[in-house]
Amino acid sequence: MNPDRLNPDRLNPDARITAGGTAGPRRTPRIDAHLHLWDLSAGGYRWLDQAGPELRRSFLPGEATALLDDAGIDGAVLVQAEDSTRDTAFLLAAAARHPIVRGVVGWVQLDDPAAAAGQLTEWIQDPALVGVRHLVHDDPRPDFLQLPAVRTSLSLVAQAGLAFDIPDAYPGHLDQVAGLAAALPELRIIVDHLGKPPRAAGAAALSRWEQQLRHAAALPNVTAKVSGLRAGGAGYTPEALGRTWDVALDAFGTDRLLYGGDWPVSGPQQYGETLNVIGSLAVALTPTEQAAVMGGNAERIYRLPASEKQREAAEKMKAGSHE
Repeated sequence: MNPDRLNPDRLNPDARITAGGTAGPRRTPRIDAHLHLWDLSAGGYRWLDQAGPELRRSFLPGEATALLDDAGIDGAVLVQAEDSTRDTAFLLAAAARHPIVRGVVGWVQLDDPAAAAGQLTEWIQDPALVGVRHLVHDDPRPDFLQLPAVRTSLSLVAQAGLAFDIPDAYPGHLDQVAGLAAALPELRIIVDHLGKPPRAAGAAALSRWEQQLRHAAALPNVTAKVSGLRAGGAGYTPEALGRTWDVALDAFGTDRLLYGGDWPVSGPQQYGETLNVIGSLAVALTPTEQAAVMGGNAERIYRLPASEKQREAAEKMKAGSHE
């Protein structure tokens, strides 16, 4: 990958989140940092064969836009649901046509640095691409995050100014996150779903998850999403999630946690419940802290491009300064 082709805005953590200007305060957008879309007419998504019937259909941008509008969510980050360039292209096309999409976490072939470099060179021409993910929990190699080729590719991801999402990290990969973060301190790592705490597996497993999460959180370039926390055999209420939330809040603080709805995996008809439970947990935070967790951190950590409203506000401000 030729570094001369990088967008310099990607290398500046503040360059694209100040488009609203500095003349006065603006409301922090509410951003869902973890949303999925897929189109079964294009094939793929073999993991859906093992999913419930409610997920074995297409979930397209129009449905997601209506859902987020109804919930008062201003934007979303689309996250890949298949390790393929086809899926990434689909998500970037959705971002180009639907303003509610603020960014895309796509896929590149991390175990082949030459392929990864070529794909990154192509994809980063699109400002909507803000991160990369690989379905490590479905990969047969338990040491995937430790492979030299993967580390080389992830150094290119960091050079491109992109974040790296790690899904469903416990029990397979959460204990490897701290080592990865230490080896690549320039790489912004986002642990999806708080690493998938085993809330129904007993005290011993939950204690191991907590230890590993705290170990990862000790590295300043590691952040985490409060998302995907439904678990069979465990309740999904503020009370049931109390310990999980307290551990995450203590480990990461309010400046390194991002809200994500994980729709539709969290339940196609349950988005409101998902949002309300997380909102209830966050109610004890200050308004500034709530705004960070529910949107501001996603803007900053993913370095999201300015929204249409932010660009319009910037243009009005610019026009006004010349009057």
